[in-house]
Amino acid sequence: MRIAVISDTHMPRGERALPPRCIELLRRADAIMHAGDLMTVAVLRELEALGPPVHAVHGNVDEAALRLELPEARVVELGGVRIGMVHDSGQRAGRLLRLRKRFPDAHAVVFGHSHIPFHEGAGGFQIFNPGSPTERRRAPDHTMGLAHIEEGRLSFGLVVL
Repeated sequence: MRIAVISDTHMPRGERALPPRCIELLRRADAIMHAGDLMTVAVLRELEALGPPVHAVHGNVDEAALRLELPEARVVELGGVRIGMVHDSGQRAGRLLRLRKRFPDAHAVVFGHSHIPFHEGAGGFQIFNPGSPTERRRAPDHTMGLAHIEEGRLSFGLVVL
């Protein structure tokens, strides 16, 4: 199973749009995970129109209608693997342990907010931030993630767009 992982798309804003390579990977995925800051319900609908099921949480800049539709945090089971989702994971110090405690039954947690890609793991538990495909801020590149689940094993990879 292949999961496209994005966060912090912050659309619409000006002429901002998902890069063509990002759209291609989203369409080819078995599922899409968005870790918040979509901004509008229309953006969620655009992602859903790409085909794969979309699993998302709301972020701190999302409009009220989107906050009503999406949870702040959730756990999604895909391919026998439980993946927690939240937008803001808090400060970097102690993040792995803090997310492990918040999502005790998850194998991993996907998060966003900083726009900076991040991947860490310990004891079979992983946390992953895919960065942003549209607003890199202090990160060197626009990025997204791809997660693979094979025989109950989850792996994350970063894609530079």
